[in-house]
Amino acid sequence: MAGKAKKKVKIEVEKNQDPQEEAVVMMPQDEEGPEVGIEDLPGVGPATAEKLREAGFDELLALAVMSPADLADQAEIGEAVASKIIAASKKMANIGGFVSGGALLERRREVQKLSSKVQSIDDLLGGGFETQALVEVYGAFGSGKTQIGHQLAVNCTLPLESGGLDGDVFYIDTEDTFRPERITQMARGLDLDPDQVLSRIHVARAYNSAHQMLLVDEIKRMSKGLDVKMIIVDSLTSHFRAEFIGRGMLANRQQKLNKHLKELKQLADINNALVLVTNQVHSKPDAMWGDPTKPIGGHVLAHASTFRLYLRKAKAGRRIARLVDSPNLPDGECVYNVTQEGLRD
Repeated sequence: MAGKAKKKVKIEVEKNQDPQEEAVVMMPQDEEGPEVGIEDLPGVGPATAEKLREAGFDELLALAVMSPADLADQAEIGEAVASKIIAASKKMANIGGFVSGGALLERRREVQKLSSKVQSIDDLLGGGFETQALVEVYGAFGSGKTQIGHQLAVNCTLPLESGGLDGDVFYIDTEDTFRPERITQMARGLDLDPDQVLSRIHVARAYNSAHQMLLVDEIKRMSKGLDVKMIIVDSLTSHFRAEFIGRGMLANRQQKLNKHLKELKQLADINNALVLVTNQVHSKPDAMWGDPTKPIGGHVLAHASTFRLYLRKAKAGRRIARLVDSPNLPDGECVYNVTQEGLRD
C-alpha cells in the first residue's frame, strides 16, 4: 500500500576466521525503514550481490526456492554461503511455514487468467489459462499444439481488461516451428499492431537439451525490467527424446527433464506467469482398447503439469481439446477451429 513503510531488519554480523563463513543474526526492529534487498542477506556483500543478480536472482523469493547446490553452481559461490543465503531468504520472505486455508485462498486471488479468445476452451479451463501454473498441451503431429502456443503468445500482450496479461512472452523453440508471419496474422485478427506484438515476444532456438535448459537461465537474466507473464516451450520433449535413447538412458533423461520442469515452475511462481509446454506423443502398441496415443515424459511430466490438454483432429478442419488432468476442474472436452486469423469457436 502506498505510503506504508516496510518492516526494517537489522543485520548483525559475527566474523569468523573465514570471511565467507559469516554468522548472521537477523533481528526485527520497528516498523519504519527501507525494504529489505538481497544485499541485506548473510554473506552478501557488493560482489556477491552482483553475482546473484548476474545469475538472475533479484528477489528474495527467487533465492528462497533454490537448493544450495544449484544456487552455488549458478551464482558461483560456496555451497555453505548458499545455504545461509537460502535460509535467510526463506525467513525474510516469510515462506516455508504452514498457512490457513483462508490465507491460501487469499493468495490465490493473485492468480490471473489468460483468455484463449475461444469461449469453449476458456469454459473448459474455468475461465482461461492460469498463471502460476504449468500447462501441458500434447497431441499427434498437426493437432494444433503450436497454433495454441502462437495464439496465447499474441493474447498475452493484450491488456487485462481484454483477457490478456499485458506482459512479455519468452518462447523456446526446439523444432523450428515458430513463425512471426503467423503471429502477424493472429495479431491482425485481434486488431492489434503486429510490430508491437512481435516486439514483446522474445524467441530463442534450442539446439539440444542442454541448450534448452540453459535458456531458462537466460530468461531469468533477460527478464530484468520486463513484465514476464508467459513462457512457452515448443516442444518440451523433442530433444530429450532424440538424445536419450533406450531404457539404459531413461533414468538420466527423466532426472534432467524433472530439473528442467522445476526451473520452469519456479519462473511461473516468481513472476506470476503462465508456463505452456507442448509435448509429443507415441502410440502404445500393446493397447487392446481405447486410444493408444500417450504423451512422452512419463510420470515426471504428468506430476509436474498443473493442467494437461490432449488435442486431436476432427473433420472439416476442427480440433478437439480434452482436459485430462486438473487439480480443481472436471474432465471434459470442447471443439474449436483453426482459421487464418487464429483460434476461433
